[in-house]
Amino acid sequence: MDFSLLGPVAVTTGTGEVALGPVKRRSLLAMLLLQPNAIVPVEQLITCLWEEEPPEHARTVIQGHVSRLRATLAEAGSDAYGVELVTRGSAYQLRMPEQLVDSQRFSELLSLARPEAAPEEAVDLLRQALDLWRGPALTGTVASPPFAAAAHALEERRLAAVEALARAHGALGRYEKAADVLHPVAVANPLREGLIAALMLALYRIGRQSDAIAWYHRTRELLADDLGVDPGERLRAAYQEILRAAPAPNAPQAQAQAQHHGQGRDEGQGQGQGQGQIPAQAAAARQEPAPGPQLLPRPPAGFLGRDHELAYLTRLTLPAAEPADPAHGPAHGSAHGGFPPEGGITLVSGPAGVGKTGLVVHWGHAHAYAFPDGRLFADLRGFSGGEAAAPAEVLREFLLALGQPADRIPPSPEAAAALYRSLVANRRLLVVLDNASSSAQVRPLLPGGPQCTTLVTSRSRLDGLIATDAARPVRLHALGPEDGVALLGALLGPDRVAEDPEAAHELVTLCDGLPLALRAASAQLQARPRWRLARLATALRDERRRLALLSAEDAGVAAALRNSAARLSADDARLLRTLGTGFAREVNTAEAAALAGADPELIQDGLERLAEMHLLDEEATNRYVMSDLVKLFAQDSEDRRDGEGKG
Repeated sequence: MDFSLLGPVAVTTGTGEVALGPVKRRSLLAMLLLQPNAIVPVEQLITCLWEEEPPEHARTVIQGHVSRLRATLAEAGSDAYGVELVTRGSAYQLRMPEQLVDSQRFSELLSLARPEAAPEEAVDLLRQALDLWRGPALTGTVASPPFAAAAHALEERRLAAVEALARAHGALGRYEKAADVLHPVAVANPLREGLIAALMLALYRIGRQSDAIAWYHRTRELLADDLGVDPGERLRAAYQEILRAAPAPNAPQAQAQAQHHGQGRDEGQGQGQGQGQIPAQAAAARQEPAPGPQLLPRPPAGFLGRDHELAYLTRLTLPAAEPADPAHGPAHGSAHGGFPPEGGITLVSGPAGVGKTGLVVHWGHAHAYAFPDGRLFADLRGFSGGEAAAPAEVLREFLLALGQPADRIPPSPEAAAALYRSLVANRRLLVVLDNASSSAQVRPLLPGGPQCTTLVTSRSRLDGLIATDAARPVRLHALGPEDGVALLGALLGPDRVAEDPEAAHELVTLCDGLPLALRAASAQLQARPRWRLARLATALRDERRRLALLSAEDAGVAAALRNSAARLSADDARLLRTLGTGFAREVNTAEAAALAGADPELIQDGLERLAEMHLLDEEATNRYVMSDLVKLFAQDSEDRRDGEGKG
């Protein structure tokens, strides 16, 4: 029997994972596991299990969860493992061998590791410790302050283990491995100065001084912008050491690693220059897109607005770049030539029709100069109504685009993925993975190279990609009134919109600010040049006709929403229909449970899944909002289901 806290809270036995029940029961178990063999007062459990004021019957609720949890553990054979949940007056105790809890094993392995005194042994111990993690600690528990604090403490221990592993590699002279270990956690923790300093020194010691300096400047700017402070002593000391070009320890080995790294970069980019020296004309050539693979679709017609989102995307993906003229490359004098020293993964999510693909494609064309080795693009067809693209299929397309002969592409998906990562490891490349259905679909297609930038779009939040791959989320919302009217003007011509500005604003409202809906409305008006905007607005006020009018062959709002709803379970689809017919705009868990006639905790989980798919918005804690178009779609789905039942 194994108890897991380092990721989703879970209990597993030889026959599989044990079903723990609702969130509060899982959370109660987690709090007991955080203190194995300790006596935990019921008052402490009440504080942990309710985010706000607990109900009067909180003790009764906890007693019920304890009773069911005790029965669940017994059914899973807990007695054979020495696990027993006992009552101690008004407190509870989970008696058990502590090594059954992954967080306890993690702490023991971490305490045994001595990175400086016994680095080889420490590497093995720390790898075992970090392999116990399966995602953010305490996933699936109540979002209360005690659990947040416990999760933060565990995450701090994980980061300490990563830093210790990097020190062990450094003590062995393996600075490239140290940099590989530090990079993903540095991307996910950009304000942790000690971590950044360690990464800077590791990069410096393998001959990547410019990348190390870029990390310093990026962190300095983030500290100033987010916290209003200057870099601390450790970060400044690392920066000064690099600027002084101080001799690196184990210089022969570090020099060999730097030479290998430089050769790999020259081969990958086809420069053919001596490592460490790039002629001025070669650097200037990077100002324009090189003849690498250019798979991006054509720029979206009539794209405008989204200035804030585009700037935020640039800040995430090109943090070292100075403002640039997209037509001529980076601003003159930019220390890094406008190229991303570390690209990472950015996840753009949002509801159907909000313009995710248009945003990333527009951004990719505007910043072509930053990716001299090419731009890859794949529609993963996650929400296209048909079968999603298999990663192996996309890998083959990417390898062919990268110049790999068809007869030399491995048949095994794992081998093809490894070849792909090897080919792009030292390239400055943009990879756009559009319309992803799941994190698992995306992971084999991630390039992994520190100079590659990956943009992923999805209607789902893809929390797994954020948890395990340090993807940085960007939530895309509907257009505001002014941007929506401007889009109509770009599509129809400014004169036609200027004839009836009030109707234009009403159209934006009736279309929920969705670019897809506004483009469909524009198509209706372009097909009817004598119609004024007010005539279409009048027609769209009829809720029975709105979805039909906002359709343009295969690009309609209803079709897009159908593809999103097709990914729902039967229970979640039923909840969506119930909400669409049962409330005007907002609902909380209790109201939704009353409408559905179901257990509030089950309904809470369903509401969260609908919000994850952007079919609902959680505008405040336990306040869910459904847009008008989604509501109409849900009502229409319910009507069609009733009609089929009567037929």
